[in-house]
Amino acid sequence: MAEASPICRGKNLTFETVLSFVNAMPLVPMKKAEFHRITESKLKGWTQTHSQIARQLALYQEKDGMCIPRFTRKVSCSEILRYVENWAKLYFVPNIYTPSLNGSGNRATNIYAFLKNEVKLGESSYSKACTQMFGIELNNTDKIRVYLNNFTDLIINDDAMSVNQHLSDCSMPEVYPKIAIESAEDYFNYFSIDLPCGIEDSPIMETYLQQIFYGAPGTGKSHTIKEVTRNEDVIRTTFHPDTDYSSFVGAYKPTTIEETVMTVIGTKAVPVEDVDGNERKESKIIYEFVAQSFLQAYIAAWKKYAGTENREPEKQFLVIEEINRGNCAQIFGDLFQLLDRNCDGFSEYPIKADADMKKQLQKAFKGLDIPQKHSINAMYEDRDVVKEVLDGDLLLLPNNLYVWATMNTSDQSLFPIDSAFKRRWDWTYIPISNANKGWTINIGDSHYDWWQFVERINDLIGRTTNSEDKKLGYFFCKAKDGVISAETFVGKVIFYLWNDVFKDYDYCDQVFNDADGNKLTFDKFYTAEGNNSKVVEEKVKLFLKNLGLEASVQQENMDEDLDSKIIIKVNGKDVTKANAIPYTAIEEYVKLHPEMSAQEVVDIWKPFKKCSMRSWIVCNKEERDEMDQRYANYSYEIKCADGNSLWVNKDGWIHHPENKNLRDTVSEFIEAVNGADLGITITETTI
Repeated sequence: MAEASPICRGKNLTFETVLSFVNAMPLVPMKKAEFHRITESKLKGWTQTHSQIARQLALYQEKDGMCIPRFTRKVSCSEILRYVENWAKLYFVPNIYTPSLNGSGNRATNIYAFLKNEVKLGESSYSKACTQMFGIELNNTDKIRVYLNNFTDLIINDDAMSVNQHLSDCSMPEVYPKIAIESAEDYFNYFSIDLPCGIEDSPIMETYLQQIFYGAPGTGKSHTIKEVTRNEDVIRTTFHPDTDYSSFVGAYKPTTIEETVMTVIGTKAVPVEDVDGNERKESKIIYEFVAQSFLQAYIAAWKKYAGTENREPEKQFLVIEEINRGNCAQIFGDLFQLLDRNCDGFSEYPIKADADMKKQLQKAFKGLDIPQKHSINAMYEDRDVVKEVLDGDLLLLPNNLYVWATMNTSDQSLFPIDSAFKRRWDWTYIPISNANKGWTINIGDSHYDWWQFVERINDLIGRTTNSEDKKLGYFFCKAKDGVISAETFVGKVIFYLWNDVFKDYDYCDQVFNDADGNKLTFDKFYTAEGNNSKVVEEKVKLFLKNLGLEASVQQENMDEDLDSKIIIKVNGKDVTKANAIPYTAIEEYVKLHPEMSAQEVVDIWKPFKKCSMRSWIVCNKEERDEMDQRYANYSYEIKCADGNSLWVNKDGWIHHPENKNLRDTVSEFIEAVNGADLGITITETTI
């Protein structure tokens, strides 16, 4: 039986994981409750699992009721990557976050150094080396495998270990470091690293030239790019396993042309005529160089420089969808060098174009003049690089060419992106968030809130898989007129959950229990009628019920008085209706904090939406204006000291303490508020 755990629960330690942590955490020390509240609002599951692994990564420490972050200024992706590479080489066990190992008499052991030394001594079995490290079989060795593969020169494929001889850094720390770490502060300081000046000290460009938008499926990555690049010139492509350099850059391809049929009479070639005296034509296949998405965007970007002597050239965007579904090393080839940009946004290291590409570029740039050629040449020690670019000799990315990409973190067939490639990009995490569309899942006459389902199922996915990668975004499933039908829900959502998420976990949660005590297998969601099979709505309702969802309650019933035997007070103020409890609590909070703006109050109370059946609990004016009026009108307005208003949702509040089998959102709200130390106390008394 496996024992101990060298690293706590959480997502696999990929660069994207660490980046999402850093993006979510505040940059200043603050009280623990506030630090966790802010981070949880940006990264769901933080308070359950992610904060544990972030402390083990020494990305922050807790001291005297305060949370102190590692990074107290904006940092670049390369700085984060450098930090985690350093952490991966220094991480040791047992430590203060591995209490199950501390009492076994084991001395501090550097995992990376120990395993690398085992390879040096001839041991290639990863499992044997891990067992030898402590004399027991360890849990979570898959997490170790992932971070070693990502951030060190060790390569672990299944159970085989080796060292990547192509990496220049072959240094190795002590296998058994002599350290005395007794507190979280000691541990935090042990992983400190001197970083160069950050991005705040370097010239800041208005928009990142190269960035990857990443996150779970359905979070709106492509939509975000679409909105940002609205009214801009965009060339879009999608990577897949068969994408290669030629299909990304360009290559010779067969094309068909029409030619006149010729014959020779004597020593002269003359056209062949048909019976009507017309010249006969024939189709002929020739090969021409055809520019693909990269070269199209590259040529367009340089052409935008023509006639811009007194103004900035227009932007040209190259958007790569699903960048990690293709083999980036193969697709980019020597273009990889061009991704290193200087402070002015031009390629630091131009590359030589091949003969075929040179001809294409000469043709495309014929007669083109670049007014800024002298200032551009000055970046390269007055080498006439502009002439070389226009002559097709050099490839050099101009500063108006933006290369943006999307990356779905849960794709099944992926190619790994190496660290050197990652350093060339800025990374923008698109979190799972409520789009406030008011979508519902309609199962017969029952209607379920889509966002509430997304939150509940993502919580289950996180608890089961310890990973963000399989979670659902708001737009994972598209609604028609605000409604997701039973057929769409089962065919897309249930199929994904059963086939791609929970299949490897044996459907162990009670959410998958059928009414007869057996498992709710996928086939039970359909009738057994061949081509005429239909969705079994009762099974869908059962699954949603198991997940803790209830069908929507009609709004007209929400203003009813509470049971006369129940007395509820908010800071001593009587409340007689269930849906008045939330807006009364927030209204009392506003009175206690007259110095706070409406938006500050909204930020404090937004996390309490988890207690409601609806997708929102409090919003500002802009958010309310974007809502469907059916939802926006059924709310309570509170004016704040800054002259702005906020609105509290009056829908989604149910109170039935007598029935423990049904969800009680009022009781959830009361418990959450009383435990939040907001100066608001809600009491409930039964007469």
